[in-house]
Amino acid sequence: MAQQVFSVTQINTYLQGKLDADALLSSVAVSGEISNYKLYPSGHHYFTLKDDGAALKCVMFKGNAFRLRFRPENGMKVIAMGKISVYPRDGAYQLYCTAMAMDGIGDLYAAFEQLKKKLSAEGLFDPAHKKSLPSYPGVIGVVTSSAGAAVHDMLRILRKRYPLSKVRLFPVRVQGAEAPGEIAAAIAYANQYQLADLLIVGRGGGSMEDLWSFNDERVAYAIYQSQIPVISAVGHEPDVTISDYVADVRAATPSNAAELAVPDQDALRQSLDGISITMLTAFSQQLKSARQRYKILSASPVLFGPDAYLKQLADKLEFVKNRLITAQNKLLSKEKQAFIAYTAKLDAMSPLKVLTRGYTITQNANGDLLRSVTQIQSGEQVTVTVSDGSFKAAVCEIMEEHK
Repeated sequence: MAQQVFSVTQINTYLQGKLDADALLSSVAVSGEISNYKLYPSGHHYFTLKDDGAALKCVMFKGNAFRLRFRPENGMKVIAMGKISVYPRDGAYQLYCTAMAMDGIGDLYAAFEQLKKKLSAEGLFDPAHKKSLPSYPGVIGVVTSSAGAAVHDMLRILRKRYPLSKVRLFPVRVQGAEAPGEIAAAIAYANQYQLADLLIVGRGGGSMEDLWSFNDERVAYAIYQSQIPVISAVGHEPDVTISDYVADVRAATPSNAAELAVPDQDALRQSLDGISITMLTAFSQQLKSARQRYKILSASPVLFGPDAYLKQLADKLEFVKNRLITAQNKLLSKEKQAFIAYTAKLDAMSPLKVLTRGYTITQNANGDLLRSVTQIQSGEQVTVTVSDGSFKAAVCEIMEEHK
């Protein structure tokens, strides 16, 4: 009996049918570590799942990959769901993956951490990019659901705290596939037409899935690119979203965002009262000082006629003249006393003073004082000066004293 011969295609197709008919393999969950991960331009994902003993080729087509909450990476431990079948062309069986989750942690958490890491590296969380909130916003834009309780809480608090601000609502969906696009578009629209001085972006509390729209990178980029300061107000105090990291200010709740957005009118009134009291006190002091000055000026003689003013000037002139005369007399007296003292000293040192005691001054014919017998010769005439006059004399004899 001749053996039946099959083509390669027939064998691979047969095996494909067998695997497709296996109930276990038609819906299976496989755990393993991702390796050789590749994302093709077509949007399809190709990778290998491996453990310590084996490897399994896998493919996830674009339609299924679009629903992934995180980006698969090499070395990541996952649980892949789908069916195992044969790819007839290559004759290799593989897992046709329809869904994937992180093994050990939720896929939402993994997606959150991945996006957080990515945006942080791009600088979206940099404090240097944060803008200051306006102290007294004229228009506050609120990007949230018009049907939620959060918007009513914010409106109530904003009206109570600072009714001067106008509130402009940008109603959007805050949950579901369309929500991130609507939120991002509302932020961009408010910036394009400068419709607000401050934006509050958020929603009330919920599960991580409920808040997921605010973990979308489209919303993150819209907040980052906003020229209008943004307060992120998502969920409750423990809830943290990507929007909180990107926004200029993070509020614990939507109600807290309203409190951060505007000043408290009661506190402002108290501050204004304090300023008014300070201004009134300063004005009173100025008025008191002005009155005192007016009183002094009103008593000025010049206001009672020109004669009084001229007399005042004459009195001042007389006072200055008397001071000058007194100063001059003091100076003359001082100089006179000095003159008398110098005269006494000169008189004491005068050679004429010596003549009164019987001494004389002798001069030769040339007028030279004779201090030595060597300056004169016998027979010469000399002039002798005494205290009351002088006389001529002739030298009869020179007597030299020998020591």
